[in-house]
Amino acid sequence: MQSDFAFYPSLSGRTVFVTGGGSGIGAEIVSAFAAQGSRVGFLDIDERASASLVDTVDGEIAYEVCDLREIDALHASLERLKSRLGAASVLVNNAARDDRHDWADVTPEYWDERMHTNLRHMFFAIQTVAPEMIAGGGGSIINMGSNS
Repeated sequence: MQSDFAFYPSLSGRTVFVTGGGSGIGAEIVSAFAAQGSRVGFLDIDERASASLVDTVDGEIAYEVCDLREIDALHASLERLKSRLGAASVLVNNAARDDRHDWADVTPEYWDERMHTNLRHMFFAIQTVAPEMIAGGGGSIINMGSNS
């Protein structure tokens, strides 16, 4: 499916992985790359939203249900996507949780959970995909963030 906006032939056939791709901004990222002709694999904790997205977007799309706070699960999910779609040449670290709260209510446990959800997974996703990007002569890693 071609986008109503600019078309970038260099993205056609590329493999793109997106964390937090099942809904919100992540789902728009998945849809936009699919519209460019990319093979898109995404991770999300919400299986229902992920399945719904796959049903509504044209293109080669696959997902893995994954709690990104669990690093072993993150590595395994990215490896399964790689076996289905090929090695990623683009990684979009998008996953985040941004519930509104009062700063005075933040506990150490809340802080740690948000760091694991909003930041920690990015490094370990990069660690998983970067070696093949390097071996393949390059790639793009895009880190998005949320200050919850």
